[in-house]
Amino acid sequence: MPLPPLTIYRHDRKERALITLAGEIDLETVPLVRASLERCLRDGIRTIDVDLTPVTFCDCSGLNAFLNASQRITTAGGTLRLHHPPRTLVLMLDVAGCEFLLLGVPFGRLPPPPKNAPPRTAPVPPHRPVPPVPALVGGAV
Repeated sequence: MPLPPLTIYRHDRKERALITLAGEIDLETVPLVRASLERCLRDGIRTIDVDLTPVTFCDCSGLNAFLNASQRITTAGGTLRLHHPPRTLVLMLDVAGCEFLLLGVPFGRLPPPPKNAPPRTAPVPPHRPVPPVPALVGGAV
């Protein structure tokens, strides 16, 4: 029997929840992520930590779900923090310039993953500014 593409575990402690996602977050599985975060809000949870250590892939639909949930949770007076995101998500957050919204720490300063976590395939490179593009002289080509 094949494993489901995404498994969600939730552990509550008073008004705080730890959600651990395992598998892939994509267009097919993102409704499960949204529903899980919405349920926390409905249950009165205002501090949500999402452990992404076992996530092997996250596309832009996952990023959108996390940003939308963060906005809703912040409006309700709470916080949403992602912990140990996969490389694909970290790169998207860096390109979008919104890592501070979901990670809560400056880019490149994430704490190391838990000791029992599988090793990452490659370290995430530090942010490098894009060099300026020289202006065209003499009009458009």
